[in-house]
Amino acid sequence: MAGSQRRAAVLGSPVSHSRSPRIHLAAYRALGLEDWTYDRIDCTAEQLPSLVSQLGPEFVGLSVTMPAKLAALAFADERTARAELVGSANTLVRTERGWRADCTDIDGMSGALREVGVDAATNPAAVVVGAGGTALPTVAALADAGFTRLTVVARDADKATGVIDVAAALGMSAEVVAFAVDPELDRRVRAAGVVVSTVPAPAAAVLVDSLAAAARLVDVIYDPWPTPLASAVSAAGGQVVGGLVMLLNQAFSQVEQFTGRPAPRDVMAAALDSG
Repeated sequence: MAGSQRRAAVLGSPVSHSRSPRIHLAAYRALGLEDWTYDRIDCTAEQLPSLVSQLGPEFVGLSVTMPAKLAALAFADERTARAELVGSANTLVRTERGWRADCTDIDGMSGALREVGVDAATNPAAVVVGAGGTALPTVAALADAGFTRLTVVARDADKATGVIDVAAALGMSAEVVAFAVDPELDRRVRAAGVVVSTVPAPAAAVLVDSLAAAARLVDVIYDPWPTPLASAVSAAGGQVVGGLVMLLNQAFSQVEQFTGRPAPRDVMAAALDSG
């Protein structure tokens, strides 16, 4: 496709802070796709069906961020099995049939777990803080990494049902504990092979006293960084990986799906570091 004008974009609201254009454009240039562009488009969940339907054929792929991931899955003409499993899509790819939805957030979390050095064979227990949209691909990545026991920290046990269902479908045992500083949460954190925080920094900060003892932490936030939780875990001697690692790893798969070529990973990582 070198020499053919193609377009891609990230959709979300707000989206002005997104670093995805820096990563994707670096990849396209490294692949010799000089005419390819990648833009930011402000788009709510309600706006997504109409907006995407009106995009011209030059659009080959879309990255989808909050709050439009569920809408992207519902809108798509076809869906990957993993996107259907977690009920969320951060990727739309143009096909002959229309748009295919995928969830490369799973790849992003898998990359973060590798970076933080998890070893589920030694300790198959994990703690996930939060039960929202980011927790769903997190559970899938944990299962892929070999974790079999899951503790979900949630404000409302009823709202954690989707996360529990995904865990069960993947053969994991899962329990919900209260979103509060609690001796039981402290015990589970100390016994876990990894803790993953999927909630905003101020929400996680409330639980710092219970979560600071984590041996390994993946915090999905990358701006501002470090979060209070990340600082607390680092100060206590734990290993910490932040959201930029996830952003980069989910982008590798997006670039490959958009272009049909292997992602130039070193170039993409360097572009993110330079930002």
